[in-house]
Amino acid sequence: MPRAVSDGGEGFEDIASRTSSHRRMDSIQHGHGYKVGFPPKKGLFAEFSDAVKETFFADDPLREYKDLPKSKKIWLGLQQVFPVLDWSRDYSLGKFKGDLIAGLTIASLCIPQDIGYSKLANLPPHVGLYSSFVPPLIYAAMGSSRDIAIGPVAVVSLLLGTLLQNEIDPNTHPLEYSRLAFTATFFAGVTQAALGFFRLGFLIEFLSHAAIVGFMAGAAITIALQQLKGFLGIAHFTKKSDIISVMESVWGNVHHGWNWQTILIGASFLAFLLVAKYIGKKNKRFFWVSAIAPLISVIISTFFVYITRADKHGVSIVKDIKKGINPPSASLIYFTGPYLATGFRIGAVAGMIGLTEAIAIGRTFAALKDYQIDGNKEMVALGTMNIVGSMTSCYVATGSFSRSAVNYMAGCKTAVSNVVMAIVVMLTLLLITPLFKYTPNAILSSIIISAVLGLIDYESAYLVWKVDKLDFLACLGAFLGVIFSSVEYGLLIAVAISLAKILLQVTRPRTALLGNLPRTTLYRNVEQYPDATKVPGVLIVRVDSAIYFTNSNYVKERILRWLRDEEEQQKDQKLAKIEFLIVELSPVIDIDTSGIHALEELLKALEKRKIQLVLANPGPDVIQKLRAAKFTELIGEDKIFLTVSDAVKKFAPKVVDNV
Repeated sequence: MPRAVSDGGEGFEDIASRTSSHRRMDSIQHGHGYKVGFPPKKGLFAEFSDAVKETFFADDPLREYKDLPKSKKIWLGLQQVFPVLDWSRDYSLGKFKGDLIAGLTIASLCIPQDIGYSKLANLPPHVGLYSSFVPPLIYAAMGSSRDIAIGPVAVVSLLLGTLLQNEIDPNTHPLEYSRLAFTATFFAGVTQAALGFFRLGFLIEFLSHAAIVGFMAGAAITIALQQLKGFLGIAHFTKKSDIISVMESVWGNVHHGWNWQTILIGASFLAFLLVAKYIGKKNKRFFWVSAIAPLISVIISTFFVYITRADKHGVSIVKDIKKGINPPSASLIYFTGPYLATGFRIGAVAGMIGLTEAIAIGRTFAALKDYQIDGNKEMVALGTMNIVGSMTSCYVATGSFSRSAVNYMAGCKTAVSNVVMAIVVMLTLLLITPLFKYTPNAILSSIIISAVLGLIDYESAYLVWKVDKLDFLACLGAFLGVIFSSVEYGLLIAVAISLAKILLQVTRPRTALLGNLPRTTLYRNVEQYPDATKVPGVLIVRVDSAIYFTNSNYVKERILRWLRDEEEQQKDQKLAKIEFLIVELSPVIDIDTSGIHALEELLKALEKRKIQLVLANPGPDVIQKLRAAKFTELIGEDKIFLTVSDAVKKFAPKVVDNV
């Protein structure tokens, strides 16, 4: 007997074997020997328990170890929290060589970037370096990615700088500003760790890929425009981040605010950085050129300013960077008072953005090396490192795409590359921070501009436009919101449009009119398959979504609209009167009481037209709920079939005989 395949993609033999291997199920029997089975009925507690496990613990790694001794379970539990206990057992000298080279390479990139990013967050330069010392050490022990390089990033730095300065002026109240920054970092960590601990990571998926592309591009342009202050040597610059305010500030200072020596330094080294980046991108063997270019730029420009004393001619310099490693800051966090709620709000937003960026980066490089990262474990690791970081004078750290890419290309093997980077940053803080005194701010602006240009992914934006126009609207909305308003409004627009898209798809699911492919028992969408022919006297409609209260009325009305359209064609073309409406339910994964009520109303509407309702291929949850609501009795169990083909064979046998 040939192997027949149902419209749901599963062979009848698979269904039969699966049914026989489980407990015997009740079923609806047809004359063709195939059954629509009812799954075993579960109790309320079992049903709720299974739903919770599938939602929150579908990837539970300890499930398979439930029968192991207690000591083994404890050890495995520790490995889940500290993956270093697992991968360190196989660590070797060969892996350390790769991690050492990668760590030194990303350290040369992170030091100048950290100084620049801290200025973007309106924090002292040493705070940026602090944030690349303690957090990477915590992540190395708790993170599951081998390739992520941890530290401050441009987008989160801009977000913090924008939101924090709306509450406290960093110039007039620097201590209070730093305290609020540490408070926001603490709550960013709490938010991230809580999402991982309670396995709520799916919440960050509400920010779609398209929205992230637009948000990142808008943030990159905003960050680059912000750097015009240091790049042009403007002393008095707007605190607003929108493009109109920035450009007004730039052109308002063109006659008396620009400094030509600063522009010369910034433009020269920006050209050097872009050429180095082009060389590294063009030939992967020379990735190190773009990686060390920022540090070389800092060294050369600092030496040039020192010997020429350009700082006495209007060239703005970094000045003193505090020497020494991270001092404790737990006592500075606002756990009470008016800034507690503010710190929580800012921290939650920054934490979500940092989480989204880090997990996206981790998944990207894990796919390149063919290994998996645990999303919930990543959230706990990122959250823990930011909680500890907030107590050691750090601000929000996360995965950096540019540094992670360099880390990957430099041949990192494990998270030890982060440890090497942290040690180099520690030595920098202890020994050589005074050497950065004459570093021009223009070079830091050039480094940031060259770094954020990579966040503008126009190819992805164009692909989004080609694939899904509604997705592109989310991308464009996020982009325009960031550059014309602010980072937080751009983020809000991105989330709002993404949620609106979800609601639109949920409330207006797709339906399709099916026809028979000649000489087969397959029934497919007549719009997608022009050769598919409609069955005389039978209307076949497929519903491509779960049927809930949000869309049940629409589904009913849309089916009736299909019916009215077909009846009009039938009258115009003098075709056979429609006597049967077959609803293909294989894509319908679930149904609620509103959905069942809509089917009951559909049944009544069809009875008035003297048309019989037939259901094909209902899933286990659907058929179980239809039976519980006694809809199977109402429609008649002889009107429920395994496939559309079976239903047509029953009610339009002449069509099947011609196949």
